[in-house]
Amino acid sequence: MVITIRLKFFTPYSYLRPVLGSTPLLDKLNSPEELRKLPPEQLDKLSGELRNFLIDTISKYGGHFSANLGVIELTVALHYVFHTPDDKLIWDVGHQAYAHKVLTGRREDFPGNRKKGGISGFPKRKESVYDAFGTGHSSTSISAVLGMAVAAALQGNKTRQHVAIIGDGALTGGMAFEGLNHAGSLDTNILVVLNDNSISIDPSTGALKNYLNSLARNEANSEFREGVAETIRHARDQGVGESVLKKMETTAYQLLGKEGNFFESLNFQYFGPVDGHDVLGLVAELDRLKSISGPKLLHVLTLKGKGFEPAEKEQTLWHAPGTFDKLSREIKKQSDLPKPPKYQDVFGHTLLELALKYEKIIGITPAMPSGCSLDIMMEALPVRVFDVGIAEQHAVTFSAGLAAEGMIPFCNLYSTFSQRAYDQIIHDVCVQNLPVRFCLDRAGLVGADGPTHHGAFDIAFLRCLPNMVVAAPLNEHELRNMMLTAVHHTTGPISIRYPRGNGELIDWRNAMEVIEIGKGQIIQQGKGMAILSIGTLGNEAIQACKELAKEGIHPTHADMRFVKPLDEEMVLHLAEEHGTLITLEDGCLEGGFGSAVLECLAKHGKTNRIIRLGIPDQFIEQGTQPELYAQCDMDAAAISALIKRIEGQS
Repeated sequence: MVITIRLKFFTPYSYLRPVLGSTPLLDKLNSPEELRKLPPEQLDKLSGELRNFLIDTISKYGGHFSANLGVIELTVALHYVFHTPDDKLIWDVGHQAYAHKVLTGRREDFPGNRKKGGISGFPKRKESVYDAFGTGHSSTSISAVLGMAVAAALQGNKTRQHVAIIGDGALTGGMAFEGLNHAGSLDTNILVVLNDNSISIDPSTGALKNYLNSLARNEANSEFREGVAETIRHARDQGVGESVLKKMETTAYQLLGKEGNFFESLNFQYFGPVDGHDVLGLVAELDRLKSISGPKLLHVLTLKGKGFEPAEKEQTLWHAPGTFDKLSREIKKQSDLPKPPKYQDVFGHTLLELALKYEKIIGITPAMPSGCSLDIMMEALPVRVFDVGIAEQHAVTFSAGLAAEGMIPFCNLYSTFSQRAYDQIIHDVCVQNLPVRFCLDRAGLVGADGPTHHGAFDIAFLRCLPNMVVAAPLNEHELRNMMLTAVHHTTGPISIRYPRGNGELIDWRNAMEVIEIGKGQIIQQGKGMAILSIGTLGNEAIQACKELAKEGIHPTHADMRFVKPLDEEMVLHLAEEHGTLITLEDGCLEGGFGSAVLECLAKHGKTNRIIRLGIPDQFIEQGTQPELYAQCDMDAAAISALIKRIEGQS
């Protein structure tokens, strides 16, 4: 319904569905400086070619798709009007910055987008001077661009333009409101471009979405507001006093029957809504706004997936579809052979299974129902699942409120985004010892999204918190058992981490059973040395043990299951029987699971040789998960090589 209403703003340009692969104009452009030399009448054609290029390239190599198709014209207009890199463009989140990267000299590098050794899928300062600020998480752009604007003013630069491009989904993040609140109190030269397409990965939710829809529908009010603003600006230029101007503005809005809009109440000058696919209209509007001082917000209406019909119709599916046939529009399958489910799907199906049995279970997600598979429960039990928008802090404290009143909240966060709610986890959950069940998806190295999205730190920053239980399953059966265990754990919070991607078991629907918190299990009893693993990387250890057995080497392997409380009895028993202990974790080594084992041994005066395998003290760039496991020496091959080397030394 919303999409139908918004379509009246979209100009039906014929170039939106050109012949794929034809990019003669784009091929000659290597920088925004060259773009700005084009006559305006060629910008339509360039936009079509840029859309061609992205469809062609992403279909072959994968990446974020529909979000990038939605900002083609906006990206061209921004670089055409503003003198980047001196003028600053900050792309909130940044998964929609592909066109920006292509126009700023990275077209030839684009096949390596999100690949090991290639360019990042997000803006990155060290990659290009045009990437003014590194992004990857949402809602940061307004604060960042405001800091840059203040810095420019303090250094005497009064001409530099500062532009934040933020989506309606990211605008729900609390930090975006903090930035707006501060910016509205300062006389800085910033422009916030609100890219409003009513969706982030999943459709936007909440009152803000409804408010933006009302603004988008009411063209007459928008034109009236802009007329009032223009009159006030002209009167100010003529020397009319501020008190008189305020009375003029108040009287005008009383005639309208309203008191302005939300953004104006924060001292932003509001413009729009405008058609985000009319490149010439955008150029004219942006050029006009350059001469207007003070904080401004331009409301731009776009359609995610614009120009590629399947992506327009199924925007969530085509957010990052992998590779696909650009002509048949079919997303390519990895294989037709049966394979284990994704861990997120095991979580989603298991939570619904539990919710049907335990009526107090509530699901909570910050804007990721499909990303974390809570949409499975949402479809079956819609009144017991809450998508709170991109608002991790609120998600955690909302869950704490539910727990305080006797409900059983399962708060699902991506590991990398749980960092954004760390104070709430401490203050609102752990201090009060409330039984919130945290399920941390995408824990560990996630692959192509790179350092902004790797879930490297949750073990370290959660295990130091009093009252928190920290668990990680070896496989799907353990994940299901831990979720049932979490239902029955009512004396405090618990976190369960699991990785991105597919699991280990085709037959994954086991009969769930409660497991004892803080108890590990022996996978293989051996001698000489012992591997202590936490989480799904234990499957790399299992594979390593199989390979080592062919050479007569039989280490012990223990699946510890819990980082906190650590099974100290098992650790000490293994230390008594083995001279060397190898810890294995898909998390940072500093403060992680291996550190917990070291602390345990030190406390009891043990002096075993300890070798820790995990993510080193650095930010790991993008690559496939197997590539990154190998890079960090924590795959089966590296474990086997390490153990054979130790065996050779003994």
